[in-house]
Amino acid sequence: MAQRADRLIQNAHVLTFDGEARVIADGAIAIKDGVIVDVGATSDVTSRWHSDKRTYASGDILMPGLVDAHLHTAQTLMRGVIPQLATRGALRVPTWREYLVPFEANLSPEDVELSGLLAYTAMLQTGTTTFFEAGGPHPESMASAAWATGIRGAVSQNTMDGGERIPSTMRMTTDEAIARNIELVEALPTAPDGSSRVTGCMSLRQIITSTPELVREIHREAKARGVKVHTHLVEGTYEIDFALERFGKRPIDHLIDEGVFDETLHGAHSILVDDDDVDAYVRHGVSAAHCAKGNYSIGTPPALRMWRRGVAIGLGTDGVATLGTLDLFQVGMLARVGQQHAEATPVHNRNGVRGEEILGMATVGGARAMALGDRAGSLAIGKRADIVVLRTDGPDAAAYASPEIFAYECATGRDVRHVLVDGEMVVKDGEVVTVDVAEIRARAAARQKELVALIA
Repeated sequence: MAQRADRLIQNAHVLTFDGEARVIADGAIAIKDGVIVDVGATSDVTSRWHSDKRTYASGDILMPGLVDAHLHTAQTLMRGVIPQLATRGALRVPTWREYLVPFEANLSPEDVELSGLLAYTAMLQTGTTTFFEAGGPHPESMASAAWATGIRGAVSQNTMDGGERIPSTMRMTTDEAIARNIELVEALPTAPDGSSRVTGCMSLRQIITSTPELVREIHREAKARGVKVHTHLVEGTYEIDFALERFGKRPIDHLIDEGVFDETLHGAHSILVDDDDVDAYVRHGVSAAHCAKGNYSIGTPPALRMWRRGVAIGLGTDGVATLGTLDLFQVGMLARVGQQHAEATPVHNRNGVRGEEILGMATVGGARAMALGDRAGSLAIGKRADIVVLRTDGPDAAAYASPEIFAYECATGRDVRHVLVDGEMVVKDGEVVTVDVAEIRARAAARQKELVALIA
């Protein structure tokens, strides 16, 4: 006798991204209590399960939700601000210190919640079901927005106890920074079964603005609590010069000496690294995020090399302060072109990047980078039901050789039809159903003008 499921999705072209990389031409998935309980051929799954909620996908693509492995929620109202300021005169440098941090310093808890609502709805609408917050002000407001929209995420507190010309509201004492990180993680714990949709992690802005004492203590507290430490790592030449001048070593070697370069650490960007550094990531189990919108203006990140070597590397949007979009499919396309140019074109290999590798980074890779590999990133029994349904009747999908090739090399957020998180429909027929998106966008447009005036 067939068992009862909460929801069935059937007659789909299923891209599992599981350990066997299965592609099921006429596949189905059964969901119960927010978890995938079966995935396979439609005929097999529907013979084992029945449900009152049944979606007939009619050849649409079923795949895991995307994971944004590096997001700045608090910069969401900065979309287009830096290019606009550049039209008025030369920008001050470095951008992160002169514009990004001061902007965040002016945000109220209500501003951050509005930023989260705007960002997370855009992400859901374009197929991202999970985000890894880099660290910003008022993380409790991020959590509130995540709960409301239905997205999965790990939020974190902006943490700086050093650095020059940092706004006073963004700078803490070492003890305060440690205490606030602990408080956040304890307020948003991770459930052993993975059912906690919004959790807390720890954050260090970067080694330039974090004292060695803070780096060591945050690592120790995070390791004791089984959470990750999110930081910016080897993002620019200034960081390398700082480490050489202050510690006599490059950043990665310095962190190894400090005993904090291990599986607890998540190094966003990871651009200016060589083969020895890649070996260190592999050897120590450090995760990374490749943010293709901005990384190539800084250097030539070896993201594909890291992926093939087994580093837990995901794709990140880096928020909207750079090139505006939160569509991780578009970021994946930039990553594919960039990695082709970096890794394959120099040796005259025109087909050096396989499409499934980049989409694998955006799903499996991001989940592993967040230490969620056992509960997200692929369609497999026992994992959370975070699922994207891509339409195959859109303009770019017409007459494609196969649905999976379309997904790997051409699909974007505009092709998203439905999105489920924990088995609940949060996007239906392309529209977010959990909150009023039009009202959020109207409020955000008005508030942005007021905030920009403060840093212009």
